[in-house]
Amino acid sequence: MFKNLFKKEAPVPAGYDFPITLHLNARFQPKHRHELEDALEEIFSQRGLGEVTGGGTLQLPSGEIKSCDIELCLKDDQPETIEAITHILDKIGIAKGSKLIWQTTEDTDREQPVGRLEGLALYLNGTDLPKEVYQTCDINQLIEQIENLLDTNGSLYSWWEGPEQTALYFYGASYGAMLAAIEQLLQEHPLCEKCITNQIA
Repeated sequence: MFKNLFKKEAPVPAGYDFPITLHLNARFQPKHRHELEDALEEIFSQRGLGEVTGGGTLQLPSGEIKSCDIELCLKDDQPETIEAITHILDKIGIAKGSKLIWQTTEDTDREQPVGRLEGLALYLNGTDLPKEVYQTCDINQLIEQIENLLDTNGSLYSWWEGPEQTALYFYGASYGAMLAAIEQLLQEHPLCEKCITNQIA
């Protein structure tokens, strides 16, 4: 999902001691956050910008994911370094409402908004549909149909399985374009009966 977006370059020796947090306005399971961490680790190391030092996930009371953080260490907090990081994040593709958070060497708190993608959450009803729908319909086939319809408008980044709903999280340039692309399928597919869509970025 996040890989092969930049040309590979020779690794640059590390020596990073400036901590900064990437707060992601994205509903990523830890394993999907780890995919982004791995991609950033490779890119930052190659360019001598920094390294990934950790991460965490924030959940809602329901257990659904709300957002997540990736902890970084950069070479410094110079404007050109922050600009380079912002450019990389925008090129990779992360959700609107995300931000870089750090404390300057003058002990001033700073934030830099990042992210251009909008998010669509599709909540599938997991309890109230006829039993034969759950028995005969394959959610993986539904996901494949949705991604085919989305084409270049968006892609599935993560999901969450709750006791009553399954949430699928799609991100793309436009929530409206993603919804328009799949609207007819949502009206016709048995698994999409009683579904709910929300904009999440």
